[in-house]
Amino acid sequence: MDSGKILHRRKPEIPVIGLRVSQKSQHVQEQISAKSLEFSKVIRLLEDPLTANLKERHLFVLKKLLKRSQIGFRLKELPGVAKILNVCAEKVKDHPEYGAVLCEALNICRLPFLKEKTSDELNFAQDVIDFLSHIGYLMRVSDAEVRQNIIECVKSFYSCAAPKQLLDGTDRPNKTKPRTFPSNYRFSRLSLRLQPTSPGYRLQLLQHSDLPQALLLSMAAVENQPDIRLQILQTLQILSSSSDMNCASILKARGAETICLHMNEPDPSGQVLFCSSEILWNLLERSSKQEVTAQLCSMECVVSLKEAFFHQLLNASQHLDLQLRNDLLVITSFIAENPNSLLVESLFAKQLVSFITFPELKTHSHLIHNLKLSYSNEDLKMKKLLLNLLVLMSRDSAVLQLYKEERVMLALLTLVKPPAASSERRSGSRRWSVVQQEELQLQALAALAAIAPLMLDDYMSCQGNVCLLLLLDWCVGPDSYFGQGHSFHSSGGRGSKRAQMRRCIRVLRSVTSLGEESVNQDLCDQGIISQLLGILMQMDASPDEEDVVSLEMESDIQLILSALCDTDMHRKELFGSEGVEMTVSFLKKGCDKFYSGLGHNKLILSTVDCVWSCIVGCYTTEDYFLAKDGVFLLLDLLRTSPRCVHGIVLATLLELCDNPSTVSHILDWRDGGGQTASRLLLQLWRDEEEELGLKRNRHGGITDPQQPVLRPSHQDDIQPSLTSHMWSASVLEISENLRSKIYSIFCKLGFQELPGLSTKDYVTLSIVRRYLDFKVGEVWDEINRELSLDGVRPISPDQEALNAICRITEDTARRIMTEQSSIVEQQQKEEISEEQLLYTEIKSHWKQRELMAKSWDDYVAKTSNYEILKELKVQREKFNESSKPKPEDEDIAVHPAEHFVGHIVSLERTDSRGPAGVKVTLGRTSLKSAGQNRTEVKARDPEYFSTASVRD
Repeated sequence: MDSGKILHRRKPEIPVIGLRVSQKSQHVQEQISAKSLEFSKVIRLLEDPLTANLKERHLFVLKKLLKRSQIGFRLKELPGVAKILNVCAEKVKDHPEYGAVLCEALNICRLPFLKEKTSDELNFAQDVIDFLSHIGYLMRVSDAEVRQNIIECVKSFYSCAAPKQLLDGTDRPNKTKPRTFPSNYRFSRLSLRLQPTSPGYRLQLLQHSDLPQALLLSMAAVENQPDIRLQILQTLQILSSSSDMNCASILKARGAETICLHMNEPDPSGQVLFCSSEILWNLLERSSKQEVTAQLCSMECVVSLKEAFFHQLLNASQHLDLQLRNDLLVITSFIAENPNSLLVESLFAKQLVSFITFPELKTHSHLIHNLKLSYSNEDLKMKKLLLNLLVLMSRDSAVLQLYKEERVMLALLTLVKPPAASSERRSGSRRWSVVQQEELQLQALAALAAIAPLMLDDYMSCQGNVCLLLLLDWCVGPDSYFGQGHSFHSSGGRGSKRAQMRRCIRVLRSVTSLGEESVNQDLCDQGIISQLLGILMQMDASPDEEDVVSLEMESDIQLILSALCDTDMHRKELFGSEGVEMTVSFLKKGCDKFYSGLGHNKLILSTVDCVWSCIVGCYTTEDYFLAKDGVFLLLDLLRTSPRCVHGIVLATLLELCDNPSTVSHILDWRDGGGQTASRLLLQLWRDEEEELGLKRNRHGGITDPQQPVLRPSHQDDIQPSLTSHMWSASVLEISENLRSKIYSIFCKLGFQELPGLSTKDYVTLSIVRRYLDFKVGEVWDEINRELSLDGVRPISPDQEALNAICRITEDTARRIMTEQSSIVEQQQKEEISEEQLLYTEIKSHWKQRELMAKSWDDYVAKTSNYEILKELKVQREKFNESSKPKPEDEDIAVHPAEHFVGHIVSLERTDSRGPAGVKVTLGRTSLKSAGQNRTEVKARDPEYFSTASVRD
């Protein structure tokens, strides 16, 4: 035996038996702890000062570690992996060999993270967020390959397809279909327990990380790497289009400003500007629009956007380039909405305005000479965007001077001409098609409605009224026109001229609403009042077109008429009977469709306003309005309309009351239930008090004499030191509710002999009659309390006067309370007397029924019982004997009493006043007594009263 060899005794082979569950878990825990221990050892090896320079050792260990994690990193390992990646990123500056390790680790990061338990996704969520942020921080590494791998790693997160080599620990091996593993993967029991996280897990946590901000901030570090910069923009485009939180994160790092400043850098690929505009679009759609525009309003951003737009405007020829040009113009429109935009200061607005008037007007701008329009749909969109930009930029008063210099008003009026007039151009020149011309016409009308009120001088110098009235004549003309209706502004007008009429009327409304006398007078001189009335009556005669567009046009026309006739008596006369017929026709429609949502509510208000502005004040139109039962229609509207309409209706009725004939019409009005106008007004008064929260008893009477018409919370509205331009709460309350108008109407009607009032109405009427006194006392009381709050003490006479006024108001309230109590008591007495009379009638009725029943019983008894009939005969004979005259009655018959009746013989008048001035002569006529007459009759016909016996 060789002594140098050591013999080991071989143990007999023991068959392998499966481990128990407890042993398996213990084995797995040992492997997990060992693996964790390996990460901690690697980190210690990289960071320890004694081993920090062992590059070969580091690379060997890192490659071995990454080889073990080739199917993905576990969630619990991510903090250790992040530390290792950060150390490698610091060392790659001096040792580029570490860059390969970073690239390989980033390739593994493309795979889904692995979990051992279902709860690991929730437990290690914060670690995943920090790890994703660390991936973004690795962009500080200047190595292009590392940056390339970082970008590709982030893009891979948005790929939903999982690698086929990932192991699924939920399924057991199938004998018929064995699993396939990587060739260099060593089989272990632990790998069967690992599962990939869900596809959306990383994307959900990425929104909470700093990865989008890190990629954005790395834009400044890749200026010398255009390929990397383009890929970063593409990645930011993906991030901003997938999540609102990503957009907010990018915007937090001033992403809009950064992207805008880098969009014009040299780009051989031509994709930087496209990606930049897409990112800005995503930020505008998915985040705060105000914050985005605030970042883009700086001078540098506006200049950068101007350069990009004009480069695309003058050089774009393909369809995508034209779309990009229009997208930049939309972004410019959003900037123009910001009041702090620097479009004018950057000269961007001046250059844009020169393009807006092309090709309608000739210009000498050198930029226009290089511009060529193809009149395609994209050019049409650009033209419409430029017209819309006119409206947005007009909010800055400084831009109006540019509009005057570039003759914007003339260009707009040229576009709004009817097709017959606008087609008078050179036959050989290229131009907009009929459909495109219609859209530009409607867009120009929409822009004119906003700009014309701001530039009235240019509007009048370009004869804007003439142009609009000609367009209005064309709209109502008999010639056929089939509108295409492809524009937003042509909604509801397809196949007709309604869209043009709607926009034209809207421009006229915006111009006349300013009240400029020269403009309104010019319109009236051209006959606009009769023209609009004819259009209204024509529209009212066709009830089939009662839609949103028709109702809007009708209400706008009535507002135009109100603006024209409000302060001019001659125009009210021009409104005349035709206008009265129009208003009456619209008032008869009532408010049944007030809440239909089509615009009937606006039409009702504009109709009442038309009555107030065009009829009230002119006696000829007022009388004709009264003859057409206009007051009745207003009262019907007051009864059926909602509360929001009551104010203007009552104000119109109050103005009409200046006409002497109006009061009788109001008093004669009755509704379907017989309710009078005064009772309706008192009911409105009670509803108003209930809305204000005033305290009243069950009869509507005053309960607090110190606050007869004051709401309980009114005292809290008192503020000290009111300035001169501020109204007090008591005065402001008059304009906020209807009580002052109702009181004024009753002052016209009177407070006595009002028909159709109940006791409750009389109680309310007593408050209405003293409303002005209560309001005066309320104002003085408010003055007193304001002085107290300001610490001001009036002199003794003034204080005594204030106290006396307050006492007078309270005494008046108490007298009204007494009056109301007497009204209620009188009503109660009347009710009691009526009740007693009713009971008396009921008793009499029942007594009559009892007598009738007894009479019937007696009659039945006489006819059915012979004994009773004999008794009745005996009683009748006794009664006849007792009725014969006695001797003393005979003496009376011999000397009958004489009776006299006086009658007037003659009547004379004297010079005296009163009854003494009448002299009357009377005569007497004797009458015989009744007994004497009976005696004479008896003597003349002795057998007249004889009784005949009846024998059975």
